[in-house]
Amino acid sequence: MLTGKQKRFLRSKAHHLSPIFQVGKGGVNENMVKQINEALEARELIKVSVLQNCEYDRKEVAEELAVKSGAELVQVIGNTIVLYKESEENKEIVLP
Repeated sequence: MLTGKQKRFLRSKAHHLSPIFQVGKGGVNENMVKQINEALEARELIKVSVLQNCEYDRKEVAEELAVKSGAELVQVIGNTIVLYKESEENKEIVLP
């Protein structure tokens, strides 16, 4: 689990990032989870945007993505979800 201080640090790091995935009408699927896992391994910190036509609540989508990808949910702000997962090979972010 991330501490409040670590979440603040990750939020500041994520501020300038653009969402690289979009969750639409179909919600979360296996292929998306696989791609998100690969992106997390490469970048550690990613943003996912929830589109207007998504049938699910953005907080539910955030929880589902975090659980299925094994990532930490840093924050849900507006329709954007920030996820963090420590990379095994490309570790760049050093948490405080």
